[in-house]
Amino acid sequence: MNTKTYSPKASEIERSWWVVDAQGQTLGRLASVIAARLRGKDKPTFAPHMDCGDFVVVVNATRIHVTGRKLDDKMYYRHSGYPGGLRTSSLAQELERHPTRVIEKAVRGMLPKNTLGDHLIKKLKVYAGPDHPHAAQQPQSWTLTPEITGVVSQTA
Repeated sequence: MNTKTYSPKASEIERSWWVVDAQGQTLGRLASVIAARLRGKDKPTFAPHMDCGDFVVVVNATRIHVTGRKLDDKMYYRHSGYPGGLRTSSLAQELERHPTRVIEKAVRGMLPKNTLGDHLIKKLKVYAGPDHPHAAQQPQSWTLTPEITGVVSQTA
């Protein structure tokens, strides 16, 4: 009886490109399904120690939806490294100034905190408007249901 565990080789991994429209999507729910797609958890050849995932292009980042009072209450922090260098901004301010960073930061928080996570986040491309420069990669449309409940429809 031969019961060896299958481990994919890097040369066997096939990556595809997906375009998802963030308009009307809830931020955290959108980020969680994007993180799973970047890791490759939707594939039968998933290996937790390898990059098995696909590329994801997110458009309309400025039109995401959040619940409750998060636009005013959710804060983003960064520090310059100097004394008194803490800078804070609310979600509403971040969406005005840097709308792509909001989705990038949400997805990054759901990826592994190691070099694999650093490699995976480079496959995420986020754009504030409806246009993107990745038409040459022939990305497939990835339609998410308004309430992401794990049901995802894919259309070519």
